[in-house]
Amino acid sequence: MVLQDLESDHEDLAEAAPTARMLSWARNSAAYRLSKAMMSEKQLRDAIRRNAARKFEEITASQVAALVEAAVRFGYERKALDDRTFAEVSTRSAARAGKSRRAIAQKLSVKGISSDIVCQAVANTDDLYSAAVYARKRGLGPFRRQDAEGDRFAKEMASLARAGFGYDIGRCVLLMTRRQAEDLILGGSATTADPDD
Repeated sequence: MVLQDLESDHEDLAEAAPTARMLSWARNSAAYRLSKAMMSEKQLRDAIRRNAARKFEEITASQVAALVEAAVRFGYERKALDDRTFAEVSTRSAARAGKSRRAIAQKLSVKGISSDIVCQAVANTDDLYSAAVYARKRGLGPFRRQDAEGDRFAKEMASLARAGFGYDIGRCVLLMTRRQAEDLILGGSATTADPDD
């Protein structure tokens, strides 16, 4: 009876281990994904988990888990997977695209980046700069093509608020002259408009 139980346990362990073909697929899949674009650890885990079930029939949950761990370990060993670098690069790119600090932090959190890494990544983000870029992309404030009529200012403030910019930042950008906003975007030393003028 005890011998039968030991043999059964041994068979379960052998069944739980992924095959060499599965492990090779996990490494190749990780290499392919990480060579195409930067990914967070969570994104890689989700991709391997999702595709392993499609690739291999009758794969067990423990085998999927082992493949996920093998892919993540492969990414870290090759220095192609690093959540801190991913967060920093994503933050810089998003800020240049006119995304607010709040929107960037939320997107990084969704991608599985830990809150302390998110805080460090967005700490030096200049929301005034990003709001000016956003205003240029949307034709708001100093970049609007016609004079503000009626409730246009309120609508533009609402647009900036929905994008994650605070009231003070939004008002400051909307009251800038076009030159001040362009200087800010180009990295010049533009002085912002005084809201009381």
